[in-house]
Amino acid sequence: MKHRADRRDFLQALMGGTAAAAAFGRFAIAYGRASETPIEVLKINDRIQLFSGAGGNVVAARDGDALALVDGGAPERSSELLKRISKEMGSRRVKTLFNTHWHPDQTGSNESLGKEGASIIGHENTKLWLEYANPVLGSSGTYGPLPLKARPSQTIFYGTAMSMVGNEPVEYGYLLQAHTDGDIYVFFRKSNVLVTGGVVSAAGWPIIDYETGGWIVGLVDGIKTLAGLANDDTRIIPANGAPLTRADLKAQHEMYSTISVRLQKMLRQGLGPDEAVAKAPTAEYDAKWGDPKQFVTLAFKSLWGHFAPDA
Repeated sequence: MKHRADRRDFLQALMGGTAAAAAFGRFAIAYGRASETPIEVLKINDRIQLFSGAGGNVVAARDGDALALVDGGAPERSSELLKRISKEMGSRRVKTLFNTHWHPDQTGSNESLGKEGASIIGHENTKLWLEYANPVLGSSGTYGPLPLKARPSQTIFYGTAMSMVGNEPVEYGYLLQAHTDGDIYVFFRKSNVLVTGGVVSAAGWPIIDYETGGWIVGLVDGIKTLAGLANDDTRIIPANGAPLTRADLKAQHEMYSTISVRLQKMLRQGLGPDEAVAKAPTAEYDAKWGDPKQFVTLAFKSLWGHFAPDA
């Protein structure tokens, strides 16, 4: 019942026209356009708060007299976001910043926080992508390279690792080639708060960045891993949208598994992306999740490197 109240409070905070902006905010960032969505705050517990509207979801946790952040919002909203976090959390100093992947709506505070001495933690591939100028989906522009201090200084490649935030052990682990090839989750075990990064969305279809290693089968596997970490009381924080439950993750896993099988069948039939879109492989889900064209196109293309490398 508590989770349902959280979701209701979150959604009510976005009423009056901002719900649509929140739902499509990630597309605005992904396409390289500044978002005007107001920053909303949701208290998860006495130590952890969720900040939404400045790019991807940002989780702030108390770490003694400092803070730990999971993701840092979009570059153009970073200053505003950090001021709001400081006001709400009562501290300005960020000791640790986790990057769940390399995209600009997650790493937009890396430069400012890195200069201030924050330890940045991420996957090795996230660090590597931030060394280059990378295309932003749907935009003619690029993002990066970021300065050395704005890239992760602590990385994992496979498996999991542990960090301490205050007196709470925090597990972070790799989700193999899902949304990108550098996705990690961050799990506050004592608080039972699981931050998923871009592998999970609660505000429309996710973006599968196949150009930097994401693919739909990895997305399916990643969601299965996350559901296995959670229990019925876990607060699950997606990259976009309101907190979810383990039941929500299991439903998403079933949905994406079904879509993945359909797309693989179409690929083996020799169809192309436009033909796959026309076949409506997401039809029964579109009323809830929205226009599927971008998602289906990216998901279909993500299969090429694994099943049709010469395509």
